[in-house]
Amino acid sequence: MINHLNGYWEIDEVTLSDGTKKDYNFNDTIDYIEVSDSLSGFRRKLKPNLFGTFETSRSEENFSIKIDDDSLNIYYTTPYSKWKETILNANETQLIILNNTNKDVYIYKRYESLDLDFDTK
Repeated sequence: MINHLNGYWEIDEVTLSDGTKKDYNFNDTIDYIEVSDSLSGFRRKLKPNLFGTFETSRSEENFSIKIDDDSLNIYYTTPYSKWKETILNANETQLIILNNTNKDVYIYKRYESLDLDFDTK
């Protein structure tokens, strides 16, 4: 599953700990995840724009990946907080993560940029 983490992801659905589901039909931000060979990496929030590029605050959440009790976990560390997420599934098109702090489950889909045709012929 680690091989599938790299890339651009957008939230598709969140199931809150109380069972409530929230669908995301539109996302104004996406996550870029990059994992190195040393099983460390970062996640950065990006804002896609109409020109096919991204705007970013350059703020990153650094993480390390570890296997604990047959679970693949991401351990995040920022200047403000530390937390753990468990990867429930990761493949070419979908990423499912359990946030261990609030027990919410995040379902991501691989980000596909909008193909807007501004042809003015």
